[in-house]
Amino acid sequence: MAGRLFSLSSFSIMPTTSSLAKRIGFWSATAIVIGSVIGSGVFMKPASMAGQLGSPVWLTIVWVIAGLFSLFGALIYAELGAMMPETGGLYVYFRKMFGEFVAYLYGWSAFSVVNTAAIAAIAFVCAQYADFFLQLPRFSEATEQSVIWHIPFVGDLFPLKNFGVKSLAIAVVTGLTWLNYRSVKAGSSFQLISTIIKIGVIAALVIGIFFFADGSAQNFFQAENPKQGGALLSGVIAALTGAFFAYDGWINITFVAGEIKQPQRNIPKSLFTGVIACIIVYVLVNQAYLYVLPIEKVAASSLVASDAIGVALGNTAEAVVAAMIVICTLGAINGNIMATTRVTYAMGKDKVFPAWTGKEHRRYQTPGNALWLHAIWVSMLIITGSFDMLADMMVFITWVAYGLGAIGIFMLRKKMPDVERPYKIWLHPFVTILFILFTAIFLIITVYNDITNYLNDRQPVVNSMLGILITLIGVPLFFYFRRKQKMAED
Repeated sequence: MAGRLFSLSSFSIMPTTSSLAKRIGFWSATAIVIGSVIGSGVFMKPASMAGQLGSPVWLTIVWVIAGLFSLFGALIYAELGAMMPETGGLYVYFRKMFGEFVAYLYGWSAFSVVNTAAIAAIAFVCAQYADFFLQLPRFSEATEQSVIWHIPFVGDLFPLKNFGVKSLAIAVVTGLTWLNYRSVKAGSSFQLISTIIKIGVIAALVIGIFFFADGSAQNFFQAENPKQGGALLSGVIAALTGAFFAYDGWINITFVAGEIKQPQRNIPKSLFTGVIACIIVYVLVNQAYLYVLPIEKVAASSLVASDAIGVALGNTAEAVVAAMIVICTLGAINGNIMATTRVTYAMGKDKVFPAWTGKEHRRYQTPGNALWLHAIWVSMLIITGSFDMLADMMVFITWVAYGLGAIGIFMLRKKMPDVERPYKIWLHPFVTILFILFTAIFLIITVYNDITNYLNDRQPVVNSMLGILITLIGVPLFFYFRRKQKMAED
């Protein structure tokens, strides 16, 4: 035969060796967890979730369920992070669990869908709330509809829609990328400060509504048209997607594991502390919304936090809340930029991605090339997408990865039984199996809902299928880099 055939196992990847400095302590690590999680979701998703559920009781239940399963996921990945405190997170774990092919597909999806779409969605919300003050320009509706990018069997994208907001979102991503490019310490300091401010802002929001508003506790239980039966089940799954987007970001701490001081202790501790804090915050914020807005008004609101505080304290307060939300989302964007770039950096070090993405800046000791590559791709996603599309696409692919990681726990315990595990999953295997089953059911029903909504013209894109399509682009890229590496070895 003229050509060569290689087995997947012939594509050898050496362990990632990072020369990034260990400068992140417990409080900065916890700030990365909280700061990456609490961003745009709690300010944007409650409205769509309220419409999907039609019930304040179920809205609260969904936030609690999503929080508990996010906590289960955090407990599972705390074992992995403490066991393998290497920069790269899931990419490193998948390489040891499933081999190079699955690890590469995860790394590609992390770059192309998961991590970058999360940043794009949060930046979009940041710019949208900033538009409250700036009144950013936008094209006429006819112009916005004049350019359509059609993806067969997936849907349509409108790159000119809301272009002023998209331009500001790109500017924010660029500025925070520059900050993290210049200094890891500056990025982590910004994260710690912004997280402290964020918690203060949210506390002020909740206290302001509960103590100064003329609300009604009946709003916690009453609804005009609550969903029932199959409609309720479909609504719960759709609402869980929104809630999981709001909770997502806790995994980010594993991406910077190689830069954390005393990682065996600080990774599990920061994950548990951070996720529990986020559950408490989200439940309180949503109860505050419901206290002043019936579930029907929550569902009809485009800026629910501003509307809720506006009812409580008047129109001036709406501007204050919009400013506070901009501050909160800035911290989330920074936390995600800081952490998620490390997956691409780790792949570059392993030479399964362009090698220049694995190079540190000589002076700043930051993964500068990977940071700027992410900024460019995030900007592309901002232009092509909308908040809901980006968020739903990211959540679907993220939970595919989370489910695989939980399955891989059983494989690692069998393959590597003697490796030291400074932290072990609480109530394993019950918690791990429950997490896997829930993830499988969630993903199957999500695909069904996406296709049904697309066929019934309730959404322009099959979000889960778009995420899968982009992920599968990584298959030929894997074989390209494998062949390139083999040729270099020969």
